[in-house]
Amino acid sequence: MSMKRWGAAVMAGALSIGLSVAAASPAHAHDQGHGHGGSSARTVGYYTQWSIYDRNIPLRYLVDNGTAAKLTHLNYAFGFLDEPGSCVSADAWADYQRPFPADQAINGKADAPGQALAGNLNQIKQLKQKFPKLRVYISLGGWTGSKYFSNAALTPQSRAAHVKSCIDLWLKGNLPGAPAGAAKGVFDGIDLDWEWPATEGNPGNVVRPEDKQNFTKLLREYRLQLIKQGFHDRKSYDLTAFLPANREAMDRGYELASVYRLLTFATVQGYDYHGTWEKITNQQSAIRAPEGDPTTPKDSSEIVVDAHLQRGAPRDKITLGLPYYGRGWTGVTNQNNGLFQQSTGPAPATYEAGNEDYRKLKTLLGTGTYKLHRDEKAGFAWLFDGTTFWTYDDPTELKRKAKFIRDRKLGGAMIWSLDGDTPQGELINAVHSGLHRR
Repeated sequence: MSMKRWGAAVMAGALSIGLSVAAASPAHAHDQGHGHGGSSARTVGYYTQWSIYDRNIPLRYLVDNGTAAKLTHLNYAFGFLDEPGSCVSADAWADYQRPFPADQAINGKADAPGQALAGNLNQIKQLKQKFPKLRVYISLGGWTGSKYFSNAALTPQSRAAHVKSCIDLWLKGNLPGAPAGAAKGVFDGIDLDWEWPATEGNPGNVVRPEDKQNFTKLLREYRLQLIKQGFHDRKSYDLTAFLPANREAMDRGYELASVYRLLTFATVQGYDYHGTWEKITNQQSAIRAPEGDPTTPKDSSEIVVDAHLQRGAPRDKITLGLPYYGRGWTGVTNQNNGLFQQSTGPAPATYEAGNEDYRKLKTLLGTGTYKLHRDEKAGFAWLFDGTTFWTYDDPTELKRKAKFIRDRKLGGAMIWSLDGDTPQGELINAVHSGLHRR
């Protein structure tokens, strides 16, 4: 079918049924990694705009450690919303202004003064030239950027204006202070990370009970405008969303069966089941609920996946999140190797107390004071030195989780976030091996 005939058919069909099958349009067909956890399994990685600062990890790092070659999708996090609900850059310097030196540039050439596009977006452009099958999405929101999603989703007018602004900024590439269309072609779709509809998330977020229905309506508006823009650009744009592990948040904030129908696929939270907002040490990303877990309700990847399936999720649209970081407590009672024990608070860490990248946690084993422990049945690991406890995923656990994704015939794995891996790519190699039976 010609592009013109395809576009007319998709538009007519989508409009006639209210976009209820929009996710079956060619946008879904262009999802490069999809299927049932086999050779076509998605591998979706989040790269954060702030990785270039304290961590000093540019996108070039993903090429050098082998990650980029093993990804099917890259999510660039995050774009923000202003109070009316329009899309804005959260960090213009990181996104499109910072000149990269030759040793950090993917093409090995330093950015020239005054070039139309610099920053991470120009590096993404170079990444796509090197890996032309890679699909790249702009992720909107996140924990600190979801404050005004409820405003954007509130009315037909606000939804239309929000989506139009996001398409203009990120897909048409019309960046403030840059030449018109400077960033066009960088992104192949939009990823919504609203944390969370009808549930506060970060303190101060705007929350309304009607967010649940409005989120579905927002997705329909995205689908309509993405189809129209795709017809104009002669390409297909994808639509994805990050969905929660918490069952109360699922039921309060989402019409999940409808949501999944409208998405190309979803990334599902597979971590932060426990953390230092609790005083008792626990796992943060176990496959199964461990024996002796004192909390209620129990949390695990198996429980979360089943909850999504029970609410209407197709298996091949569930892309399960895997963490490249650990959660840590200190002042921990020296019993049961530190597991399920009282603590005095978050463990000291490099960037944020109680949260540490894998590549940093790996070095603790070399100190001789920490001992590695595993729960082979539940599928998680932790480090303990008698007073400080870190639960994290190492290559062994990530390969185990990837095998779980394959065994459950899910759509693939999502990684938060790519800057946590080592220069040798230990974690991405484990995920890839587990997904592809190696």
